Amino acid sequence: MIYKIRIILDVDDNVIRDIAIDATNTLEDLHYAINEAFGFSGTEMASFYLSDAEWNQGEEFPLFDMSEIPGEVIQMREISLGEVMVRPGDKLIYVYDFIFMWTFYVELIEVLEDGAFKLLPQLVFSLGEVPEEAPQKTFKSDQTEFGLDTDEDGDLYFDADEYWE
Repeated sequence: MIYKIRIILDVDDNVIRDIAIDATNTLEDLHYAINEAFGFSGTEMASFYLSDAEWNQGEEFPLFDMSEIPGEVIQMREISLGEVMVRPGDKLIYVYDFIFMWTFYVELIEVLEDGAFKLLPQLVFSLGEVPEEAPQKTFKSDQTEFGLDTDEDGDLYFDADEYWE
């Protein structure tokens, strides 16, 4: 089977690519197809994450196993697309380059019969331009639970009075 997968770059403007790829290809194959479609080198660390309908991040499939216990995680090259995406609407999150955190929303949009495309993977749709720089990511947590707060300059500090109340 051939999967038509939509990849949306997490930026303010619409930057979308659709890729046709065989369901038997691995997540690593999709990793390289995404990088080619968006103009990245593909040489930086990256991971796919299972996702639910609300784009919540689930199990990780990294490009390389960096865990303390080798074999503890399933690497991209060890799992096929057909094992993580079964029907249209199935989603993954893809993060490329952990320094700049290029983040992509990946969704299976159509399942086609074999033979629909002669060369796979293949870029079948492109919209928008990739910005020169990755957008800044802000990670938020409930800092006050741990006695952490920010001052008017946005600097983090420990508020002992608030923590020990």
